[in-house]
Amino acid sequence: MAGRQTSGRSHSAGRTLAASLLVRFVAGWIASALQTSGGRVHVQSIKIPTQNGQWVVADLFKPRSATADSPAPFIAVVPGFQRSKEALSNIALELARRGFVTASIDPYAQGSSSASLSRIAATTEGYGLFALVDYVASSENLNYIDKNRIGATGHSAGGNAAIRAANYFGREAQRTGEPSKLDSVYVSGYVLTLRDEVLGDVRSNVGVAYALYDEGAYRNELGNGDMRTAPEALRAVNSGLSAEDAVSVVEIGTYYGDKDTRTLRIVHNERVLHPFQPYMQEATANQIEYFEQVFDWSGELSSYDQVWQWKEFFGVVSLIAALVALVPMGQLLLRTTWFSGLVKTVPDPLPAPTGMGRLLFRGTFVLSALVACFTYIPMAELSQKLFVAASTRQLTWFFPQRMNNAVMLWALLNGTFGFLVFWLTYRFFGRARGNSPVLWGVQVTASELGRTLAAALVLFTGFFLILFALYYFLHVDYRFLFMGVRVFQPELLLLLAMYVPVFFVFFLSNSLRINGAMRFEGQPEWRSMLLGGVANSLGLMLIVVVQYVTFAVTGTVYWTDGWLYVNLLFGVVPMMFVLPYFNRYFFRMTGRIYLGPMVTCLVFVMILISNTVIYLPL
Repeated sequence: MAGRQTSGRSHSAGRTLAASLLVRFVAGWIASALQTSGGRVHVQSIKIPTQNGQWVVADLFKPRSATADSPAPFIAVVPGFQRSKEALSNIALELARRGFVTASIDPYAQGSSSASLSRIAATTEGYGLFALVDYVASSENLNYIDKNRIGATGHSAGGNAAIRAANYFGREAQRTGEPSKLDSVYVSGYVLTLRDEVLGDVRSNVGVAYALYDEGAYRNELGNGDMRTAPEALRAVNSGLSAEDAVSVVEIGTYYGDKDTRTLRIVHNERVLHPFQPYMQEATANQIEYFEQVFDWSGELSSYDQVWQWKEFFGVVSLIAALVALVPMGQLLLRTTWFSGLVKTVPDPLPAPTGMGRLLFRGTFVLSALVACFTYIPMAELSQKLFVAASTRQLTWFFPQRMNNAVMLWALLNGTFGFLVFWLTYRFFGRARGNSPVLWGVQVTASELGRTLAAALVLFTGFFLILFALYYFLHVDYRFLFMGVRVFQPELLLLLAMYVPVFFVFFLSNSLRINGAMRFEGQPEWRSMLLGGVANSLGLMLIVVVQYVTFAVTGTVYWTDGWLYVNLLFGVVPMMFVLPYFNRYFFRMTGRIYLGPMVTCLVFVMILISNTVIYLPL
């Protein structure tokens, strides 16, 4: 009977894994078809050597309609801080659908591009945009591009790069007496650089889009996101007008100036938050209409005829299927001879808490959430003092990720606190009421621990090998908006070895608490895991709630200097919520608390470190 049950579970795991693979490749194929407009756009990665031994990597979108006989305008797309080229692939693909040649770049220190020797790479190099424009403008190989119609667009720090590029090539044009290589730029989500000393040298058409509810608007001169009377918007518009035509109020969505003299200006003010501006249909349509206007480009598609949302949908389907597949992969791996010894009897659940036990459980639940909430921003501030090089954009091999350093310190503190709370509640309450380490699934030999780590590495490798295969054949990854699982450079494996030991404190603590303190007799598994997901993410979710409730009420976010760290939580909170599910599933497979946190720590930390800025000396 036991043999038949094992065989049945193996078949079930095999079917689940096969279904996951099928879903990923079907969803990936559809996403690829959307990205390539059904084969009408060719997408490929390019790598351009730049100054100081640096390089920039980009995804080039070439419509088949762009030929030597019928060259098309070119538009460079620059993502913002903490974003890779895939994050704005929606903009690139929608422009390419309409016949524009586009290239979405990995900014310096992000994605597959090198870092920069400049500590202000957006200002001095446009995150690699300057080099890309120079390459496109000078290369004879790109004979399908109209060199007189080159544009650039970027969001957030990418918007800063775009206007800086307009300034850079404007100054070059004044020196050479030739028109600027950049015909037009579109600046999204950034207005701090719209100053007279920058705009005065611009020799390009300029579009500006700023979210009315941008969290960073407290830094603007009027302290809000309303562009109608904003000095930044007025300077942008008036930089293209004569003194007698200057305006005192900007009419949103109105074209000013003349595109043929490159004095055209327009300002948009979409009602959306900063991180979601690039993923808003209206904002995307505004960009499309702008480039069609400045390049005299008209096509059959309406600006609101957009398909990128469907690509995002199939991207998140792939993401979910990939994460779910970790469970059947683990089940099948544990059926093999060498790893089968890791399978132990699952300990009995804890007695359901009553009376004082229930009160203590609820109290520690709330306390842990509050500690998680109140320590995040202080840890972010501390990370800037402990890891000075990364915080000041200096190249370093010592924890070179500014944003993840904050998350790492928070994880270390809260993981340690979780261990402390667990031990104290056991020492002074649980031990006298029948709680025992036997019920926690902590017993393990050194040999078993080594094999557990080996199993985790196998699952990690399998997870990413499938992703690499998918990317190789279809040029898509697992992604939803700015959250994604992407391919990575080999150097990141060294960083993984650096960051994982510190993060593991939190992941192991979570597994111990989920399986050794939140698994009770008579409690349905779904309720237990849901409670674990809420407990693990509630503290960080409270930060998001406080930030945006304050913003809604006052017009200014609660955490101003740390608002980018709060924005990071849009990607971290979902990971925190699903983590207990994996820890419980792997606990049920092995009867021990170790495999779950080893697998999830490796996978989730690689997701973190491959999706944010990294100041490596490469």
